[in-house]
Amino acid sequence: MIDALKKLNINDAETKADLLMQYMDCILEKNESVNLTAITDREEFVQKHFLDSLSCVEAEEFLEADRIIDVGTGGGFPGIPLAVCFPEKKFVLMDSLAKRINIIRELCVKLGIENVSVVHGRAEDLGRQEGLREAFDLCVSRAVANMSTLCEYCLPFVRKGGWFIAYKGPDCKSEIDDALGAIRVLGGRLDRIDASDFRVKEGYNHRLVFVNKAENTPEKYPRKAGTPSKKPL
Repeated sequence: MIDALKKLNINDAETKADLLMQYMDCILEKNESVNLTAITDREEFVQKHFLDSLSCVEAEEFLEADRIIDVGTGGGFPGIPLAVCFPEKKFVLMDSLAKRINIIRELCVKLGIENVSVVHGRAEDLGRQEGLREAFDLCVSRAVANMSTLCEYCLPFVRKGGWFIAYKGPDCKSEIDDALGAIRVLGGRLDRIDASDFRVKEGYNHRLVFVNKAENTPEKYPRKAGTPSKKPL
């Protein structure tokens, strides 16, 4: 873990790796009563939650962002690893399940992670809320949804000129092609599908999808809760 953080040029790698391992211990303990992750093997947890979450940190779009929102954070991924490694940035983690959000809040207090705030609710509702709508330099998400639906969840949070980074599987090109119309309607512009140097060196085959927020999202989006998943744009 320490070596991986050093490869990503993350300062004070030892301290940050230790904090992440404490977070993992807490999540695995809580996971016995609340479904936070299907991954319980510690080595796999490090690879698939921590290192996967951190694979965007070489990107200029991430490095230049000050205020970042993680939509559909689940057990705190990718938001918590990013927040731990970049304490100078401000993060909002949101999820539709209150139990998950309450646990993340509790663990941030317990572990002294001070640059994270949490919000409970559905993206369709929160994306219309003052103080959240078009308020972020960057949105990140590893949420399981098709790209069209995910863009309707995420792009309303991003300011004009900001970015959305979606973590997607290796066979995402056709899914992205199908989402181009939705991206355009929501004010976005597909910039690239990228396998970061870190991912390649570490043997990952995942992709990061970079969408620039070229225009403000029309007021009618996001549509009411449930519609983006049932009737993708």
